[in-house]
Amino acid sequence: MMEERLALPFETEVLGVPVTIERVDLTEADEVVAICRRRRSRQRIPILDLPLPSPRPDGAEWIEAFRYWARGR
Repeated sequence: MMEERLALPFETEVLGVPVTIERVDLTEADEVVAICRRRRSRQRIPILDLPLPSPRPDGAEWIEAFRYWARGR
């Protein structure tokens, strides 16, 4: 659902390095992750840890709502 509402791809920084968020995925452990790309490298980052850029991409409120829900567990 989040991937359907989130404007992808979008750019952000992870540990000070610019990356492109290509898509959102669900791991076998039911963890929501963002698939980040920098040049030829790809890495999964938990959506709970993903820094959002400013201005936020359309649909970023879905990430914020998920974070709110996950912290309330």
